[in-house]
Amino acid sequence: MHSLHMRTARFILTAAFLLVSRLTLASIPDVAPGTAFTPLEPTREFAMNTQQIMNNLLRGHYEHQRLNDDLSSRILDIFYDDVDSTRSYLLQSDINDFEKYRLQLDEALSRGDMRPAFTMYNRFQERVSERLSFLLNELKNNAAGYTFDGDERLDLDRENAPWATSKAELDTLWRKRLKNSILNLKMAGKEKDAILELLQKRYQNQLNRVHQSQPEDAYQTFMNSVTRAFDPHTQYFSPRNTENFNINMSLSLQGIGAVLQTEDEYTKVVRLVPGGPAAKAGNLEPADKIIGVGQADEDIVDVIGWRLDEVVDLIRGPKNTTVRLEIQPANSSGSDSKVIAIVRDEVKLEEQSAQKEVIEVKDGEQTRKIGVIDIPTFYIDFQGRMENKPDYRSTTRDVSRLINELKAEKIDGLIIDLRNNGGGSLEEAISLTGLFIPQGPVVQVRSTHGRVEVLPDQDPSVLYDGPLTVLVNRLSASASEIFAGAIQDYGRGLIVGGQTFGKGTVQSLRPLRHGQLKITQAKFYRVSGDSTQNQGVIPDLLFPSLFDKEKIGESALEEALPWDTIRPAEYQHDKEIGSVLPVLRERHIDRIKDNPDFRFLQEQKNLIEELREQTRVSLNEKVREQERKANDDKRLALENERRKAKGMPLLTSLDDEETAEEDVATAEKEEKANPQDDALLMEAGHILVDYIEVEAAQMTAQRNANP
Repeated sequence: MHSLHMRTARFILTAAFLLVSRLTLASIPDVAPGTAFTPLEPTREFAMNTQQIMNNLLRGHYEHQRLNDDLSSRILDIFYDDVDSTRSYLLQSDINDFEKYRLQLDEALSRGDMRPAFTMYNRFQERVSERLSFLLNELKNNAAGYTFDGDERLDLDRENAPWATSKAELDTLWRKRLKNSILNLKMAGKEKDAILELLQKRYQNQLNRVHQSQPEDAYQTFMNSVTRAFDPHTQYFSPRNTENFNINMSLSLQGIGAVLQTEDEYTKVVRLVPGGPAAKAGNLEPADKIIGVGQADEDIVDVIGWRLDEVVDLIRGPKNTTVRLEIQPANSSGSDSKVIAIVRDEVKLEEQSAQKEVIEVKDGEQTRKIGVIDIPTFYIDFQGRMENKPDYRSTTRDVSRLINELKAEKIDGLIIDLRNNGGGSLEEAISLTGLFIPQGPVVQVRSTHGRVEVLPDQDPSVLYDGPLTVLVNRLSASASEIFAGAIQDYGRGLIVGGQTFGKGTVQSLRPLRHGQLKITQAKFYRVSGDSTQNQGVIPDLLFPSLFDKEKIGESALEEALPWDTIRPAEYQHDKEIGSVLPVLRERHIDRIKDNPDFRFLQEQKNLIEELREQTRVSLNEKVREQERKANDDKRLALENERRKAKGMPLLTSLDDEETAEEDVATAEKEEKANPQDDALLMEAGHILVDYIEVEAAQMTAQRNANP
C-alpha cells in the first residue's frame, strides 16, 4: 500500500495478448526525492476528442443520461475513488479546492475544457511525489532503526476514512505502512539489508514513473472517470491502448493466458483463459495478486505499484519460454507469497474446445452412467465457416458430435459443465440451446432506444431430450448465462452450482479522433423477461463457493447497471422440474452434510470470511506471528479433517512444502484424469440421478392413478 495509487489502467487487459514497446525504467535517470512535479497541460486535440466522446455517450449509451450537475457530481466522486480510494495522498485542503468543480464539470466537458481535470490530476501527482519522497527519506534515515515490539496497528480499510488535514497526519499513516511492508518481508524470511534495498528500488521506480507521466495519462485517467459514471464496461482507450485492445481481439494468443486488472497498487488476476498455459499449469487462480515477475532463472522484479501495461510487458514473451511470478494467493494473509513458473505458449482452438467424459454414480443397487461435456468457452471458427469448410469447428458442432458419442455409450443423463466459462459467441449460445429445446426464443436484446429483439433457435429438432443438468459457478458469464438462463426458463434441465457472474450488457467499439470508445449499447434479457445483468443466474440448487461476490462478479463493480425485467417472450415452460425441487434440495442437503469435501469447502468459506473481517493488522512481530500461526493451525486442521475422512495421509504442517506441494500436484493431475474426484461434479451427478429417480416415481404414480 505504499505505492502510486493510480487506476489509470483500470480497464482489464489480457496478459496473453499484449505486445508492448516502451522505454525501460533502467534508461530513466532516478528522480531525486523532493523534486517538484512538472505540471501537465491539456492539448487542443483532447478538447475536440472530449466533445466527440460526450456526444457518443449522451446519444449512444444504453442508459440515457443528461450532462447536468448530478452527473458532474458523480464524476468528481468517481475521480476521487479512481486516484485515491484509500484516502492516503490527497489532503482535505485539496478536496476543498476541488469542490468548486463539483457542479462545473458538466459545462467543462461540453466545451471540451480539460483544465479542471488537469488541475486535479497535477495536484494528485504532486501529492504522490511527496509521499514517495517521504518513504525514500524514511528508508534512508530511520527505517533501519524500526522496532516491532509496540502496540501499533494499521487500518487496512480506509475507503470511508476522513481525508487527512495535514501532511503530518499522512506522515504517520505512511510510516505505519512502511513498517508493515518491512514486517511482511521480514516474516517472509528476507534479511534487513535486502528488505531496505528492495523497498528503496520499489519507491524510487514509482517516483520515476510519476515524473515520467505524460498528458495522455492525465486525460485517460479523467475520461475513464467520466465513462465509469455511465457503467463499468464503458471505457475510453487511448491510441496506445487501442492498439493493445485490437491485438487482444485478434485471437493471436501467446503468453500465459490470464486476464489481469489493476487493484490499488497490485496486479490482480481476474480470470484464466481456457486452454491457456496458466489454466493448464494449475498454479494461478482468480483474485491472486502478482507482486513480482522474473524471466526463467533471472531475478524476480518487484512490480508493486507498476502500471498494468508495464507488468504485462514483463509477463508476455516468446512461446516455450518460462516466466516466474511471485504471487500473493487470494486467500492468504498479506505476508504470504510464493513463486510459480509458467511456460508461455499459444492458446489453440482445440484446447478450448468441448470435451466429454463419463462418470459413474451409485443409485441404490445400480450404477448410473452420466455423460459430462465440459465447455470452456463459446467458440466458432468464423473464417472456416466463411470459406465453407466442411469440418470448421464450433461449440455446437463439437457438442453435437459428443452427445451422439455419449448416446452410443448408453448414458442415463447429461451434465453440461460451464464452470469458469466466461462467454464468447452469442450465436453459439443460441444454437447450443437449440440442441435441447424445440424451436423457440432463447434470449432477448434491448437496445439503447428501447427496441427489443427476440433471438430464437429456429431449428425445430432436439438432439438430446434426456435428463439434463447445467453446472455453473461465479466465473460463468455472458453467453454461459444466456444458455443456463434459457435451460432454466424452459424447465429443460436443472441448474446447479454457484450464482453466475451477472454480465448482461452488450458493448461496441466506436472510433474517435484520438483513440476509441467502448460503449454499452444493449442489455440481455432471458425469455422470462429477467435480465442476466448484475444478478446473473441463480441455480436451482446452490453449492457453497469460495468466490467472494464482493470482489468477483458484476455486482462487485461500481456503477454497474441494475437488474431489471421486461415483458416475457412467448415460450413453453415445463413446470415439472419446479415440482420436484423441494425433494432434490432435501436429498442434496442430507448428502453433503457428511461429505468431507463439501464440509471442507464450507469451513474454508467460513474461515475466509472471518479473515476478511480483520481490517486492522498489528505491527508487533510477536502478535503477527501468533495471528499467522493461529490461522495456519485452523487451515491445517481443516485440511487434515478432510484428509482423515477420505483416508489420505495427514500433513504435519502447511509449510511442509515437499509433502503438500506433491500432494496438491498429484491431486490436481488425478482430478483431471479421474472426474470421479471432482466433488462438485459428482454432486451434480448425484442430483441428476435423484431427478431421474423422482421423475420415474412420479410417472409411475400417475400411471397407477390413471390406469
